[in-house]
Amino acid sequence: MKTRVNERTQNLVLAGLLAAFTAIATLLIQIPTPTKGYVNLGDCFVNISGWILGPVYGGAAAGVGSALADMISGYTVYAPATLVIKAGMAAASAVIYTKLSRRFSGFAARIAAAVTAELIMSFGYMAFESVLYGSVAAAVPGIPANLAQGILGAVISVTLFEAVLKRIPFLKEK
Repeated sequence: MKTRVNERTQNLVLAGLLAAFTAIATLLIQIPTPTKGYVNLGDCFVNISGWILGPVYGGAAAGVGSALADMISGYTVYAPATLVIKAGMAAASAVIYTKLSRRFSGFAARIAAAVTAELIMSFGYMAFESVLYGSVAAAVPGIPANLAQGILGAVISVTLFEAVLKRIPFLKEK
């Protein structure tokens, strides 16, 4: 029998594991962009965190793992924004997937959720960089690199989940 304490413990352990996976995927391959950022593989685990753990635990895992990677990589000025943006991405991905999966296939719902999350990322960083640089015009050049990362993150997260993760019995989407 599964109790609330056991479920909370399982969610906390999975959140820690997914935060670590997110940080590692972000650090594993970093392609610097001319706009002072970098393209990485972390977004695939941002979406997956939301789908597996739901908006609260998934958002925490995605935000903490991504912000930790920024701090380790020397992008500490981005860490607070990353924490908020990536947590928001995972939460949005979880909520959108949950709502759409009632009417559409899980695959289609996952694609829509991932695309929405990646748009949140692109425009979230544009908003942050507008404040950081004091100009929207200075932030706009970062959008293409963020969209490229978003496409990569969406494709990999949906593919990885559909091909591997949904077949693991104890990983049930929230």
